[in-house]
Amino acid sequence: MNVIELFKKLLESPSVTPEDGGIFEFLAEYLSEFQIIRLDHEGVKNLFAYRCFGVGKHLCFAGHVDVVPAGEGWNSDPFIATEKEGYIYARGAQDMKSGVAAFVQALKEAKEYEGTLSILLTSDEEGPAKYGTVEVLAYLKEHDLLPDAVVVAEPTCEEHFGDAIKVGRRGSINGVIEILGKQGHAAYPEKAINPVHQIAPVLSTIAGAFLDEGDEYFAPSQLVITDIRAGIETTNVSPGKLRMMFNVRNSTRTDQEKIASFIDSQLEGLDYTLNLDQTAYPFVTDANTTIVRTLSDAIQEVCNLTPKNSTAGGTSDARFVAAYGIDVIEFGVINDTIHAPNERTSIDEVKNLYTVFTKLINNFR
Repeated sequence: MNVIELFKKLLESPSVTPEDGGIFEFLAEYLSEFQIIRLDHEGVKNLFAYRCFGVGKHLCFAGHVDVVPAGEGWNSDPFIATEKEGYIYARGAQDMKSGVAAFVQALKEAKEYEGTLSILLTSDEEGPAKYGTVEVLAYLKEHDLLPDAVVVAEPTCEEHFGDAIKVGRRGSINGVIEILGKQGHAAYPEKAINPVHQIAPVLSTIAGAFLDEGDEYFAPSQLVITDIRAGIETTNVSPGKLRMMFNVRNSTRTDQEKIASFIDSQLEGLDYTLNLDQTAYPFVTDANTTIVRTLSDAIQEVCNLTPKNSTAGGTSDARFVAAYGIDVIEFGVINDTIHAPNERTSIDEVKNLYTVFTKLINNFR
């Protein structure tokens, strides 16, 4: 089986979160020379496979086999790998069965390596992510199997294959503000305290506010308002409470304390509460680390491109790896149809990704 045949096999195994579509049973047989560890928990399927060639660094490739539901608007069956004009269409083609196929095939064909090669896969990345990669990493730490470096094969490229590596990710902080006023008749505004009127003079300074200036790795942390509501949906009652929700994709230069201080400076004198919840923490892997330099060299050799080091986008399971102090980066195919109808990736991209990973394995020391 070559990498494209493997790619099609994975695509035609329906694996909507938290199902694996039988992929892990297949991989356990396909990777016959690897030691297989299954860590299923609370309906989530996880697989860790490793092969020790000798004394040296432990390089791990990680990702997920689960996909989001297909939804509507497809021109072909989302769980049949449909080849057309150099592309393969199916749910998960970009996110991220292309990456899984590329590194599985590269590892299966690896004949020698100065250390340990491994694969970490879960069926719960698109869902709550509570019993997937987190559980596997805890097991690896307990059994002294944590890798030295990890490549997560999420789709990272922007315009051309090979143009971007993710060396980190922004964090994510959710906020809820409640401003308390005094409900009253709209005809007697002097007898009410209208929280909409209270926030109106400062709303423009809160909405879209930049909380830092960013740095060489991160864009500025920006406060994005996602919902505002007040009142009881009638025209003759002034509201007694306003609720506003926001999200900050934060760099390492902004934290919850900084956000709370900013909100307090804007809402000084108002009767309000603020609740913050951090669902992901920012991290960055230094560009001078061996894994970044070796992968960059492999990409340049295959693609004749110098990839930029990016931290853009949402969150991924790389954040769980980074929490253990492991050098972790992400690299995969172009990201332009993930989670959309007619998700697809090109055959050439999958072949080139497989080649990049093969060169990385050969040169990582």
